[in-house]
Amino acid sequence: MKLSELAQHLAQHSESVVRFALPDGTMVPVHAHVTEVARIDKRFVDCGGTLRTDAFCRLQTWIAEDTYHRLTARKLLSIIEKAKPVLLADDLDVDIEHEKGVISQYPVEHIKLTGGELVLGLTTRHTACLAEDRCIRPDVTASISLKLSPRSK
Repeated sequence: MKLSELAQHLAQHSESVVRFALPDGTMVPVHAHVTEVARIDKRFVDCGGTLRTDAFCRLQTWIAEDTYHRLTARKLLSIIEKAKPVLLADDLDVDIEHEKGVISQYPVEHIKLTGGELVLGLTTRHTACLAEDRCIRPDVTASISLKLSPRSK
């Protein structure tokens, strides 16, 4: 989900409490804080030798002992607005950094309004080869494609 889309939902439902649904369906505690809004810029070389760049917006959550805390959409939008000089763009993909045993990053997949709560549905991130044409033999690539394609009935 793009930052601009998230901001639009937050503005439309400003009085709603923001919640985060982890990929396994569990909910982050309702008293979670968003403690950080960051622009993450990544410069890297893929396995084929191509220089690549990526940028995204990361919202970091934190679970405090303040169990009375509730993050409203208005408050989160305000935090994001304050971060605009750092973010530099509103077309960035958004992910949530959350600690549950280990610190993990989850892309925001969708948003839905449920019972007065604005629930950000999170998904998992996966690795991939970005240079299959250069580092995987054509016969292996064809074999992988056959295994992944839907079977005819």
